[in-house]
Amino acid sequence: MTDQGSHVQPDHFDVAIVGAGIVGLAVARELRRRHPDISMVILERENDVAQHQTGHNSGVIHSGVYYTPGSLKARMCVEGSQLMYEYCDEHSIRYERCGKLIVALTPQEISGLDELERRGRANNVAGLRRLAADEIAEIEPGCRGIEALHCPGTGIVNYHEVSSSLASELRGQGVEIRFGTPVHGLERVNSITKVTCDVGSVSASFVIGCAGLWSDRLAVSAGAPADPQIVPFRGAYLTLNESPTPVVRGLVYPVPDPELPFLGVHVTKLINGDVVLGPTAMLVLARDGYRVSTIRLQDVWDIIRWPGTWKMFRKFWRTGIDEIMMAAMRRRLLKEAEKYVPAVGEYGLRAGISSGVRAQALGRDGALVDDFVLSETPGSIHVRNAPSPAATSSLALAREIVDRVQASVDWTFG
Repeated sequence: MTDQGSHVQPDHFDVAIVGAGIVGLAVARELRRRHPDISMVILERENDVAQHQTGHNSGVIHSGVYYTPGSLKARMCVEGSQLMYEYCDEHSIRYERCGKLIVALTPQEISGLDELERRGRANNVAGLRRLAADEIAEIEPGCRGIEALHCPGTGIVNYHEVSSSLASELRGQGVEIRFGTPVHGLERVNSITKVTCDVGSVSASFVIGCAGLWSDRLAVSAGAPADPQIVPFRGAYLTLNESPTPVVRGLVYPVPDPELPFLGVHVTKLINGDVVLGPTAMLVLARDGYRVSTIRLQDVWDIIRWPGTWKMFRKFWRTGIDEIMMAAMRRRLLKEAEKYVPAVGEYGLRAGISSGVRAQALGRDGALVDDFVLSETPGSIHVRNAPSPAATSSLALAREIVDRVQASVDWTFG
């Protein structure tokens, strides 16, 4: 099988998956494991796998400590982290179970740390340990705080490498991946769904949308409600200069704002040995806004006409200004990290930044959706909100999606 661009003549498949990020690839793998004889195609707008959220994150394998007990994120993250470690072992993909410290700097943050510990224990996160101030240096000598929560099961990996492995596995099993094939919409006619692409179309008995930054548009074209809508938040990272003595052994995070689905500026060791500071979380005017200057008129229109946008602005305008300041001034972001790892300022920063865009679902009511959202329509299912920890959760989320497909449709695979 050879990857190829869009086909002019319509083709029919049992299943079409839109999106070759890690979730789309994991879903294809799970389907193939259960139904080895079905015909399947993955349609990807870019020219390689993992070109958006999957390939633009810090590569953390999260443990599940942050998420509301009983939520999809909590269940999928805890199960998914174990599956991710097992997959990496099976396919000889390098990872490091380096652990994470979540650090409280002030007495006002202790209640937030308490809540994270409660959630972690309710979610059965293994090995959690509460640390007093004098115990923090046992884990991270360069870190300071008044208390901390240690999550030893947190790890790091290169998710692009994982995605490439998944794609290679799928190709070997006869799954076709078509790159350079943007999908514009779905139309259900009788028992067949027409998938309209840039050039030509594909038909499928069932479609699974894993379209990330464009997931809401695809779902709405299939008949799903407009709520929630994706708004793009750009996250920028700064990279410390190389040093023979790393500033951290693993990951150091602040206690997050409980009203926001972001985790704050953290100090993160990457699997390649680099140490990064970030990310920021700034609303941008393009769904592929890796540069602040990138503007897409359709994306701007979607943002300004969505009622939830203005409700979000009214509630979080101060936070928005802070994020703009951090994005504009490297020193401001560095100071945030210095609060709990003071030595980062001594290492110096490399020129330039790295960035990613988070596909964050925003409700009509102005709420930033803090759980995975799956939306079902006739002949299709859509992943409507899957930011972090979607990469960690991908293999477990794939099982959930395939379970729902099999439970909700009367079409027999294979």
